[in-house]
Amino acid sequence: MPRNDTAFLFDLDGTLVDSVYQHVLAWKEALDREGVELSVWRIHRKIGMSGGLFANILLRETGLEITEDRLERLRQWHADAFNRQHTQGSVRPLPGARELLAYLTEQQIPWAIATSGRMETAAHNLEALGVDPSKVPVVTRDQVRHAKPDPDLFLAAAARLGVDIHQSLVVGDSVWDMLAAQRARALGVGLLSGGYGHAELQQSGAFRVYDDPADMLRHIDEIAARD
Repeated sequence: MPRNDTAFLFDLDGTLVDSVYQHVLAWKEALDREGVELSVWRIHRKIGMSGGLFANILLRETGLEITEDRLERLRQWHADAFNRQHTQGSVRPLPGARELLAYLTEQQIPWAIATSGRMETAAHNLEALGVDPSKVPVVTRDQVRHAKPDPDLFLAAAARLGVDIHQSLVVGDSVWDMLAAQRARALGVGLLSGGYGHAELQQSGAFRVYDDPADMLRHIDEIAARD
């Protein structure tokens, strides 16, 4: 039986790692290579979905033919461009991210990471955070059938922890995280560090919204009160 402990299920990009805009630029580079003209702001509005769903929607919006070869090229070009930015040192943990995770660990509050990214891009982010996937439950797009806004990632993360999803808090920076939390029947906590606005996160289901992990840690008693 799942434990009834309150658990934290974290998104990764834009929630714990300052990498949303690097993903936007990586997708822009990949789309340009494929000859797909799309404004950067349109790309940003879909960050947080799985790469496959993201590419499908963008190609559908531009009226271009969707083929498996094209989708695979885009995915690989995006991964190459994003990982190149990591080697240049432009992707770092968000303020307070390491401290927040250390606090939860110290307080013996279960936590896991659930990301729409595949391990080929998530690995660098996890390394930057100091998170070892052999010691901390990490669920990536490779491991579930559907990514956000479907709830599969967060359901799998709760299962890995052995906790009840209905007692869990989903922490994310995008409307896709909050929609997935609602579909999983978990409470959503929104962070502004991925570029979505306060009202957008609330309207998509966040019951609390904070600036970033550091701000969330300052207010942690609001959502993880302990006697």
